Amino acid sequence: MEDQLQYRHRVITDGEVVFIRKLIAEHPQASRRELSKKLCQAWNWMQPNGVLRDMVCRGLMLKLHREGLIELPPVRQVPCNPLAHRTPPPVVSVDSRPLRVKLSEVQPLEFRSVRRTPEEPLFNSLLEQYHYLRYTQPVGENLKFLVYAGPRPVACFAWSSSAHYLGCRDRFLGWADEVRHKNIHLLAYNPRFLLLPWVRIPYLASHLLARMTRMLSGEWERVYGHPIYFVETFIDPERYRGTCYRAANWIVLGRTTGRGKNAWSKRPNRPIKEVLGYPLTPRFRQLLTEV
Repeated sequence: MEDQLQYRHRVITDGEVVFIRKLIAEHPQASRRELSKKLCQAWNWMQPNGVLRDMVCRGLMLKLHREGLIELPPVRQVPCNPLAHRTPPPVVSVDSRPLRVKLSEVQPLEFRSVRRTPEEPLFNSLLEQYHYLRYTQPVGENLKFLVYAGPRPVACFAWSSSAHYLGCRDRFLGWADEVRHKNIHLLAYNPRFLLLPWVRIPYLASHLLARMTRMLSGEWERVYGHPIYFVETFIDPERYRGTCYRAANWIVLGRTTGRGKNAWSKRPNRPIKEVLGYPLTPRFRQLLTEV
């Protein structure tokens, strides 16, 4: 190859392309999915939690195929893309009687990590019904939490992988590009935080944020095999001030450019958001800038 080929910041050598061609030739009956899994196993290409990087590997092989460097077998089936063809989560009913009490009267509050559990449909339904942005299918590493006061859910937290580039955040962390590429997985993004509309408990929101951030890194490491050192969220300043985040000591980092990751010009094409962040350890800068 005349030019150095990169995919997801991994340099692909001529020898690796030859290896992939040989792998395809040795398994003529294998599907594209099977080939990507075999390549992950051969390269020991895994996530920190031991799961094969199958989707990333499949994307690499498709890129090589489109550039004429390898020849993949024909597509056998076209799966439905849930992000392109979105079906709203089914409605799950809950007790919606007004809950107006003091914070001390609903203790102890229970946090439940509900991704891939029987409670996940309830989480999805509550966001779809009661969050102004509704429910969207998360991409990449993600966790979902329901907070219960006794038998009743009172709040939802969604967490996912952070944006690969965010100017005001990266300046705050002091990241060079090389460090950001290596350590971006050590950040998490809070795309949804919902207090159910019939819950009126003073100081509950900031209390929940404080507890959530204390437990998040441990739960992330349990699921994905690595900790989290810094979290971030976006606030639409035309709708909210982010009062509960500020009360929980989140830091205002700046504002987005409003261009998004696929913008083709420097003109804003979406609402400009305020960016807030919160370090989960006093050593966050040291840990996030290690190469």
